[in-house]
Amino acid sequence: MHIVFFGPEGSGKGTQAKLLSDALHLAILTSGDLVRDAATNDQGIIGEVCRQALSEGKYVADSEMFVLWKHRLKQDDAMGGWIMDGFPRNVEQAKFLDDKIDKYGYKVEKVIYLNLSEEESIRRLLKRARPLHSGSTELHDSPERIKQRLSIYKEGEKNVLEYYRQKGILVEINADRSIEDVHQDILSHVK
Repeated sequence: MHIVFFGPEGSGKGTQAKLLSDALHLAILTSGDLVRDAATNDQGIIGEVCRQALSEGKYVADSEMFVLWKHRLKQDDAMGGWIMDGFPRNVEQAKFLDDKIDKYGYKVEKVIYLNLSEEESIRRLLKRARPLHSGSTELHDSPERIKQRLSIYKEGEKNVLEYYRQKGILVEINADRSIEDVHQDILSHVK
């Protein structure tokens, strides 16, 4: 299976992706890992863009994300089934993903939308308090950075949901429940 997790930061995408990965034995592909890996290991333009985005607590632009995902989707573990977390964030990214994987002969079967209020997202992210990068004392999850990222997410949310709803693969899950309740709800839709 090829499953996309979609929802605001703090909705539990990473936690639920891990639980589902364990249950279905699927690789997890995340935008965050791609960006952090490029920031650490790429000494070229992409690495610099990723380092700057991380230092400013912003998202990497679509053009650079497309380059990162083109490479990632060609790797051996991505050729089997996977769970994607943190991508796509807008309709352009959703269309890019569909186009890329169509060339490899497969498609996204389910999009799990973890619906969570902005207030609860902010509360959870402040509690998480991730640093900008390893060893940093500056927070990636500062109130200002959280609000900025949630604002960008909200801009694309409605169109992404409509795009996948029209394809008939959108599954909406109430993420404002216990981890186990959300997990059981997701399992009931993918098995």
